[in-house]
Amino acid sequence: MKFSLIICTYMRAEALLTLLDSVKKQRLYPNEILIVDGSTDNKTKCILEKNTFKNLKYYKVDDSQRGLTKQRNFGINKVSKDIDIVCFLDDDTILDELYFEQLLNTYKIYPKALAVGGYITNEVQWYNTNTKLKYDEFELDGFVRKLGQRNVIRKKLGLLSDKPPGIMPVFSNGFPVSFLPPTNKIYVVEFFMGGAASYKKNIFDTISFSTYFEGYGLYEDLDFCLRVAKKGKLYVNTTAKLEHHHAESGRPNKYKYGKMVVRNGWYVWRVKYPKPTLKARFKWNAIVFLQLFLRYMNVFTSKNKMEALTETIGRKMGWLNLLFDKPKIL
Repeated sequence: MKFSLIICTYMRAEALLTLLDSVKKQRLYPNEILIVDGSTDNKTKCILEKNTFKNLKYYKVDDSQRGLTKQRNFGINKVSKDIDIVCFLDDDTILDELYFEQLLNTYKIYPKALAVGGYITNEVQWYNTNTKLKYDEFELDGFVRKLGQRNVIRKKLGLLSDKPPGIMPVFSNGFPVSFLPPTNKIYVVEFFMGGAASYKKNIFDTISFSTYFEGYGLYEDLDFCLRVAKKGKLYVNTTAKLEHHHAESGRPNKYKYGKMVVRNGWYVWRVKYPKPTLKARFKWNAIVFLQLFLRYMNVFTSKNKMEALTETIGRKMGWLNLLFDKPKIL
């Protein structure tokens, strides 16, 4: 299988270089690497001119094509015709040297797979235990991790997902794929992180990344995966390992982020469930208010009080806007 790697980047020249250095060490190397740069400066271009990488093509986009979803669609249009698999990576990730080999091997194991996600290793601490599972713990396939404060409260209120990780419940807000344990197994999912993703190229003949998601594009990957899942199987391969280092540069301010969490969260929920039940609507709104309250409490408990306050206001405005101006599902 021939495969292309698309990296959409914005103002992260150093992080991108670190990622490309890890790509260079891959046992299975991409047939082409497409860098789609939306930066407003030339640092990324300059750093790539000083460091050469095999099969790399660089594209600088203007304002009309800037933004994660636009840049991804731009990159897809530049993929060579003989490519079988299109891979996407966030520019602040670092790959294990077997990442691509394990990722593409999934398509050999499951020939009907439409998409396969990688497995992030550095964000969650998993452990084995022979003791009774505690209330604030989550267990799957013999591995245990902490639920976290928000999920513990949701559990107490009956708002925790009843579905496996990577599967959206009727009220949305399911367990993300970070709740899949490091078992070296392959799991069936409905969604995964867009920054460690791959898709069969032919699905882009009928599906593209939604133009609803602008700029930072929060949850655009979830939206895309849910639409692909209506056509076939998606998987996460926990042997396709990488690290995600969450570079702060290029991220939106907390007000915009808070607003996107609510509005974009509503959007992807309705992509999966266009007509949710009254009970599901109640649970979705209850989770919004719970998360809003917990974020507001961070104003008094965290060091970044202003960030917590502005995100809280953004979440509140995002919910209020839904009363009068609900997004139209494209």
